[in-house]
Amino acid sequence: MIRTVVGQSQKQILFLGMNRLKVCELFAGVGGFRLGLEKTNHFEVIWSNQWEPSTKIQHASMVYEARFGSENHSNSNIEEIATADIPNHDVLVGGFPCQDYSVATSLKNSKGLLGKKGVLWWSIHRILSEKRQKPKYLFLENVDRLLKSPVKQRGRDFAIMLRSLSDLGYAVEWRVINAADYGMPQRRRRVFLLGYHQSSRVFDCIKEISPTAWLNTSGTFAEAFPSSSDSKEPAGFELDKSILEISEHFNLSGSKSPFFNSGLCVDGKVYTKNVLPIFDGQTICLGEILENGSVEDAFFIPESELDKWQYLKGSKKEVRRTKNGFSYNYSEGSMTFPDALDQPSRTIITGEGGKSPSRFKHVVKTSEGYRRLSPVELERLNMFPDDHTKLDGISDVKRAFFMGNALVVGVVEKTGHALHKKIVEFEK
Repeated sequence: MIRTVVGQSQKQILFLGMNRLKVCELFAGVGGFRLGLEKTNHFEVIWSNQWEPSTKIQHASMVYEARFGSENHSNSNIEEIATADIPNHDVLVGGFPCQDYSVATSLKNSKGLLGKKGVLWWSIHRILSEKRQKPKYLFLENVDRLLKSPVKQRGRDFAIMLRSLSDLGYAVEWRVINAADYGMPQRRRRVFLLGYHQSSRVFDCIKEISPTAWLNTSGTFAEAFPSSSDSKEPAGFELDKSILEISEHFNLSGSKSPFFNSGLCVDGKVYTKNVLPIFDGQTICLGEILENGSVEDAFFIPESELDKWQYLKGSKKEVRRTKNGFSYNYSEGSMTFPDALDQPSRTIITGEGGKSPSRFKHVVKTSEGYRRLSPVELERLNMFPDDHTKLDGISDVKRAFFMGNALVVGVVEKTGHALHKKIVEFEK
């Protein structure tokens, strides 16, 4: 047997270049995170979980298994899965629901704190707490209102998350990203978080680099999604060391959240500022993703129904009555009708499917008439492969629902490339 001797730096390059980072995907939906990460060839999902508590038939999990296989995929309530049954992994990812993340004292738990039952953030926290070999990296996604929830304590929920992750040994950076700002076909704004465990070299490097430099140029998000900002230093403050104190007292008198659209939290210290996207490439517009000439008749709007659509999407100032007979003045502005084809689409919603007229569903005008978007077009707006969600027993309405819940795959892919590059750079 011939043995080859390589230097330490060469070993790092070989390890990171040939061995994919092992990923655990939680709240997997129909696999948006997996599609984006595995497209980079730097990541491999070794375990996944998708469970929908409000439905008997697990449609999203059915699609996930059809596309990626059932091996190492779990369709059980994540709250009931033992941490020991989840394999060790390098990266934990997931688009967890936006809920009330407040904490409560526990009489039975000697640790003193317990997340509310059914709040799935605490399942992530539990896994990270109980894993002896913690994942070195986290990649999470949520709606951007997370930064300013709840209404009476703006930013409290995000502060709880940051303090919890800091206590678990993670530095966290975040960025609110609108996919269309970087050439993608949908105006979909979400907040993305990257966590770096203290056992990683990236964690050490973050502590060596100024927060301003990390947020402006050196960080993973800064490299993946270039931006500009003013020359001011980021706003800085320290989180209370008790998540119970944060839960009960954070920003009680503040009308605005202290968290801006980008930021960094290290050892409980927060640095945050607003940044503006910079992009000079080509933008994919709604008109470019249409299935011209191949859409079923069911998606076209009969002329007799157009008035209803126009009314719902038009501006209104009218008197309405409640069921109890109470009168009130109602007003709302108009929406573009039909949707513009020469720019990225509006955000897809979960109620996009179905024939009934709606203010929020997309309507396009083609040479064949007015129509709704097809499931394939909705998939394209999230940068999924065509017919990714097409499966026997899955209705078009359900396929639209999936896309309303999904993320834009291109954002995940760009972040994955940048994260892997950062790991290679700093591990060397």
